[in-house]
Amino acid sequence: MPRMLDVSEDVRAEIGDEEADRLLAGDNAPGSYDCTSCRTPGDSDQERTSTVLFVGEETAVLAFAHASCIPSQVVRVAEEQLQGAVASITASDAAEALSASHPEQAVLGVTSGLVLIEGELHPALVVEPTAPVARPGSDGLTDEFLSLLAEQGFQPVMDLGEKPAMLPGWSVLVAMGQLHSVLQPGPGGAGQAAWWQAHQPLQVTEGWRAAANKSHTVLVFAAPVGSIGQQPREDLLRDALEKAAANGRLVAAAMPLAGT
Repeated sequence: MPRMLDVSEDVRAEIGDEEADRLLAGDNAPGSYDCTSCRTPGDSDQERTSTVLFVGEETAVLAFAHASCIPSQVVRVAEEQLQGAVASITASDAAEALSASHPEQAVLGVTSGLVLIEGELHPALVVEPTAPVARPGSDGLTDEFLSLLAEQGFQPVMDLGEKPAMLPGWSVLVAMGQLHSVLQPGPGGAGQAAWWQAHQPLQVTEGWRAAANKSHTVLVFAAPVGSIGQQPREDLLRDALEKAAANGRLVAAAMPLAGT
């Protein structure tokens, strides 16, 4: 039974007719897969499936998605972002593997919002662990989340009315209007690796996406567990951020936007 694959003209142009025909014939396509959009299982034998090609300067990664989630398309990203995010695109157990290799990253919760600074709305991410974060190899009794981030270059926030400084080598990966990961410099300065990675890509609002595409920059705020909480409105989120800053429990950095 032929697999129910959709291969767009853009994807066909990138991979060539021969490879596209092999995919459509079922030779190189997976039967089951994890949708690159919603991250739930799919089956190209049973339901319409989109081929999604992530293209960098030197690397291309072919992924699959439910046709009901996204159409077949080519998504262009910078090479270093693609290298850093390959696990989030292709591996069904990416979150589990990341948790095993970096336990301190397994408990990070991330929410998006807009923060008003100097009369302009800026796209922001707020990172707050769901439990204290210990330094790898320590006794685990002390929450060292802020000190770990300070060592990475995050700066204490004294005044929420000032933009945080740009953090070299870091970026925020957004593809097709969804937040995929926050990337940090890779080991030994080689490329980038995921610092935080969405188990399932997070949808951002049109306002957030428009602001990010305008400034090409995302502000990333981070606070220890219990400092911010889940705030239903952006005015309440700002109040919580200001309170955390006043208590010396907030750090931040600006990062370039990767993707769209």
